[in-house]
Amino acid sequence: MNKTTVVYPGSFDPFTEGHLNIIARAAGIFEKIIILVGHNSSKKTTLSTKERVSLIVEVTKDYTNVEVESFNGLLVDYIRKKGVRTILRGMRCHSDFEYELQMATANKLMDKEVETLFMVTESQFSHISSSLIKEIISLGGSAKGFVPAVVEKKLIEKLRPEEKRRK
Repeated sequence: MNKTTVVYPGSFDPFTEGHLNIIARAAGIFEKIIILVGHNSSKKTTLSTKERVSLIVEVTKDYTNVEVESFNGLLVDYIRKKGVRTILRGMRCHSDFEYELQMATANKLMDKEVETLFMVTESQFSHISSSLIKEIISLGGSAKGFVPAVVEKKLIEKLRPEEKRRK
């Protein structure tokens, strides 16, 4: 098992400054980070998997130890296939803990070799959620400081189609 690589899974719809904060800090700890864009059947996404992967590649291009992939299936199956044993999960606030603990426990039960590490985002990003960002943008507001500029631009295209028609 590879101990110097970590998989950072999520739906990343959208990829936020909080996610980038986790990546920036983890990049100094791990030799390699695989950002894994997953498909969560319980979530309706605004951006396609291809769009999310493309945006994350763009946003993380300066990190030489970061790769971005997508996967549809069980995370533990992906981990086994890659020969990785560590999952990195970001948490914004205490309300994230219950869900993350449930997922970590389930993954551990499916594969005893897998370990989950939790990293708490820095406080200036703890209020950022995908639903908040989408609401701000759909109502005409700016998401500057919430998401990277390229992500905001793509969300505006998706959530404000009337602006495309006006141009």
